[in-house]
Amino acid sequence: MRIRLLMTRLARAVQRRLPARERGALGVMVAVLIAGGVLVGMSALAVDVGQLYSERAQLQNGADSAALAVATTCSVGSCTPAISTQYANANASDGTSAVDLVCGTGMGNCPPSSGKLIDCPSSPAGGTNFVDVHTSTLTSGGSTLVPPVFARTLLGNGNYTGTTVHACAQAEWGASSAAVTASFTLAVCDWAQATNGGTSYTPPGSTPGPSSDVVMKLDASPGTGCSSDPGSLDVIGTFGWTDDQSGNCTLVVQDNSSYTGSNGSVPPACPAALASAQAHRTVLFVPVYTTCTHHGSGTITYSLKGFAAFVVTGYSLPGAYAPDWLSSGNNCAKTQQCVNGYFTQGIIADKAVPSSGCHLSQSTEDLGATWIKLTG
Repeated sequence: MRIRLLMTRLARAVQRRLPARERGALGVMVAVLIAGGVLVGMSALAVDVGQLYSERAQLQNGADSAALAVATTCSVGSCTPAISTQYANANASDGTSAVDLVCGTGMGNCPPSSGKLIDCPSSPAGGTNFVDVHTSTLTSGGSTLVPPVFARTLLGNGNYTGTTVHACAQAEWGASSAAVTASFTLAVCDWAQATNGGTSYTPPGSTPGPSSDVVMKLDASPGTGCSSDPGSLDVIGTFGWTDDQSGNCTLVVQDNSSYTGSNGSVPPACPAALASAQAHRTVLFVPVYTTCTHHGSGTITYSLKGFAAFVVTGYSLPGAYAPDWLSSGNNCAKTQQCVNGYFTQGIIADKAVPSSGCHLSQSTEDLGATWIKLTG
């Protein structure tokens, strides 16, 4: 009755704005529609279906953010599925939603995909890291149903109590084979020694102890490798300058490609870039090489091993010097070329180059810098 009264008032309001000769026709039409229940049904459909769409959007946003959050924890340490609830709830208008299942790499097998819009895609190929997060309706009162607003008023629908809405999101992560990096490179031997072969990083956002600080010294001559990577052609404690492709001390490495540089020439923009990174403790993504070829022209070609996340603590360059804020005992002489810092873990933003599949290429190794993407 209340809906019919509202419809009648709406019809009268519309009638008052019409020419007198049209009011009668409209009145007859509205009366027929109200008597036949058409307008009531249309209202129920518009309001209740709209409410279900809104619930679905909230649940999907929650599943998306939860999947990315879980994937982030997996990429920088151990997977934390429980964090999904925090992100799912944050995207619900009433502050609560249900997380029915979190599964994937290291978190248990996922059920087969139903192929429906509310479900995640099928699990990716073996060797690909992924997580699925399934969410569904949960109200602040504890109900798992989206309650109807008008639908009960429809003829023969008095027992309708609501609908449970579902959503799912899938995210992948892995070693990247493409990135925008700083214009210097480190040997895999340095990385292996400083991180104990990739088992010991400074946690993201944390300040390490002085023992984590390493000194990278310029060395123009190739070395003999190290036990962790016998094929490497450099020795502990060296780095090299790469090409500065943009004029701001950055290099784009694409699809596992080699890259070039020079051990002697400092790119003009790099002293200022290092100064800013050191002052703000910015995480820089740095290409790590396993072999290098010295050419007679003074250029060097490096073969990519992977990408590391590196925080600069000090440096010594021609005409530019900053003392090491983490370990003063590691300060280099001003006559040397050195870059000091420590290795951490970080997420490479989806802004580099990546071509299809490059972010999960198996030809690069995870050296602390990973790539995360929603895939469903």
